[in-house]
Amino acid sequence: MHRTAPVANEPAGVPVRSAVSPISLDQLSHDYGTRLALDHLSFDVRPAEIFGLLGPNGSGKTTLFRILSTLMVPTGGHAYISGYDVATHPTQARQQTGIVFQASSLDVKLTVAENLMHQGHLYGLSGRELQTRSKEVLARVGLSDRSGDLAETLSGGQKRRVELAKGLIHSPSVLLLDEPSTGLDPGARIDLWHYLRLLRDEQGVTVLVTTHLMEEAEHCDRLAFLNTGRLVALGSPAELKAQIGGDIVQFETASPEAAQQLAAALEQRFRVTPVIVENAVRVEREQGHRFLTEVVEAFPGAVEGVSVAKPSLEDVFIQRTGHRFWMDDPAATKPAKERH
Repeated sequence: MHRTAPVANEPAGVPVRSAVSPISLDQLSHDYGTRLALDHLSFDVRPAEIFGLLGPNGSGKTTLFRILSTLMVPTGGHAYISGYDVATHPTQARQQTGIVFQASSLDVKLTVAENLMHQGHLYGLSGRELQTRSKEVLARVGLSDRSGDLAETLSGGQKRRVELAKGLIHSPSVLLLDEPSTGLDPGARIDLWHYLRLLRDEQGVTVLVTTHLMEEAEHCDRLAFLNTGRLVALGSPAELKAQIGGDIVQFETASPEAAQQLAAALEQRFRVTPVIVENAVRVEREQGHRFLTEVVEAFPGAVEGVSVAKPSLEDVFIQRTGHRFWMDDPAATKPAKERH
């Protein structure tokens, strides 16, 4: 069984929040001096859920992950793991947390079992307890038959599963994973998410995953979108997409200048708020198929191609930030009336 936040057996003077969430942020901020990486983030992660943290480069998700991992102290606000402030009581927070970093931490010259034994020693495990726990976590990730094999002989997916086993060796209630599917083939990614769901459903472990892949975000129970250090969206994938409503209609034009002209015309005639994406103009609209017919008829020759689709998580991000998820320059994609 996973650990819960201790109360009765904790050392005197260690405060535990009365209303405990597995992960809780309260006005969390971090300022590097030249850049505000986190801007007063506040949200809770619920027990036994898979929570996705998404954001493009520079969004602040790496800084947040490092703070939750007790590798950094925030410059403002608070972050709690199972009720413990990660800045003032990092030891207690670490006992509740399993961590799998993006970069591999395996010693490839040791066997799988030896890697787990060394990890267990870091958390004070030894003897029969450590041996039993090692067997349990290897069974959980489906590698019982590879315990005596050198880590260097494993496939990329199998190595990632050993990393997962290392993170679970001390029975944490919270598991933090930083870009866990990096370098994995599609089959290994499917396996990874299968194991994460088992942890959630069978052991009640709360999982926080950072990712930049929209298709992975669909597997999460809830998501937080970060952009330039700010929380721009929070909810389940279905809830976030439902907030857009209607269809996403996209009109392809011959050039960015033509897209600007079409966007201005659409805004004036149909009272919509278009978003320009390079040579394309995007509009949220009920009954998208009818709307695109009206536009093509109203502006003959202005449209070179059209598409209509239900909202995606990418559309949510564009709506909230005005630019594509992978773009570093927000000015590249903005509502028409904001472009100059």
